Amino acid sequence: MDETVEKRVSRLRDEINRHIYLYHSKDDPEISDEEYDELFAELQALESEYPELVSGDSPTQRVGAPPSEGFAPVEHEVPMLSLANARTAEELLGWQKRIRTRLEKADVDPGQITWVTEPKIDGLAISLTYENGRFVRGATRGDGSVGEDVTRNIETIASLPKRIEGAPPLIEVRGEVYLPIPDFAELNRRRTEAGLPAFANPRNSAAGSIRQIDPAAAAERPLAVWSYGIGVTDGFEFETHSEEVEWLAGHGFPTNPDTATHKSIEEVLDRCQWWLDRREDLEFEIDGVVVKVDQLSLWRELGVAGREPRWSIAWKFPPTTATTLLREIDWNVGRTGHLVPWAMLEPVRVGGVTVSTATLHNEEDLERKDVRAGDEVVVLRAGDVIPQVVSALPQKRPEGAVRPGPPEKCPACGTKVVKPEDSVFSICPNRTGCPGQIFQHIK
Repeated sequence: MDETVEKRVSRLRDEINRHIYLYHSKDDPEISDEEYDELFAELQALESEYPELVSGDSPTQRVGAPPSEGFAPVEHEVPMLSLANARTAEELLGWQKRIRTRLEKADVDPGQITWVTEPKIDGLAISLTYENGRFVRGATRGDGSVGEDVTRNIETIASLPKRIEGAPPLIEVRGEVYLPIPDFAELNRRRTEAGLPAFANPRNSAAGSIRQIDPAAAAERPLAVWSYGIGVTDGFEFETHSEEVEWLAGHGFPTNPDTATHKSIEEVLDRCQWWLDRREDLEFEIDGVVVKVDQLSLWRELGVAGREPRWSIAWKFPPTTATTLLREIDWNVGRTGHLVPWAMLEPVRVGGVTVSTATLHNEEDLERKDVRAGDEVVVLRAGDVIPQVVSALPQKRPEGAVRPGPPEKCPACGTKVVKPEDSVFSICPNRTGCPGQIFQHIK
């Protein structure tokens, strides 16, 4: 084995562990999910090729991050696992083939395997324990084996039932806490006005809210939850995962109404595309589709590989948001002389393409968001819409960064600009001789 391989594995583990800490413990990631997945996939590939390098402390062998010392630990009786990813139809079909091959080798006739699909909510995984129908404990996933006791914060979520009728003596419900997109935008607006750092995305805001030491702070934020499964039960068992979801919905738990069952993997692929097509119209952020074998008896046969169940996988979408460096703010002249601010960015992958420029809309929007050259910014690209800067991350702002303003003279013709009282734009008044305006007319 080449010594450089061993060094690369070591560096990857250190880098991934640092990003795990920033994402799970600090709720302040430095890189996008896509960039993280690429690092993780490289480590997995090297450990697969050189199994002698696999160790128990590798991030490929564990889930999440250790629980924070600010909360009491909660041990999960059934581990809360992570999911393997698929980004292409070929990868999803390969996963299905591995399932069938493994069952055949175990001399198990899978019969007609059915599948369940549900949106992969970009939030914080939680465990909810009920005893004799009464909610008694809420916990984060933590490192998969031990999470954080966040019961008092979970209790502030109005849509979550605190008592359930017809429940067994013990049942543990699993779900995802999230912040609806409109509420996320309003929360960031309030934080910015109060001089507080903005959240990078809805996932960070939800995680930061649940992991508040003061429950009153969590109560001020409009958190929501989707319930998607059951961990531990005492009193009854289900035959299929879809029956679990039906039971949850029938007992007052918020479940996604578009969770669906399918008879073939081709139907699953069609459903994944269906979710991708409507992603931009949702009021909650998803980063993919979770696909599961429906029959719970097959879950037991398939088991777990490291930190990942073999009976489930996440079909991942290209991210619609990313964080990057705003190098400078440039001003373009529009057809009617309006000066429009643009963000010149450090190139970043978002929405499946590389983005290097993004609109800042107008002067009032620029001032409201308080975006400055040198800032780390959140960039949104949805479908064919022009990429836009959603917010800055002032907690990472370099010293000396100043609020930008429009130029005193038109960048295209040098004419002194004017600012009408009722306008959100400064304007170049040179309507006939400005090359910038002439170009936009021709364009």
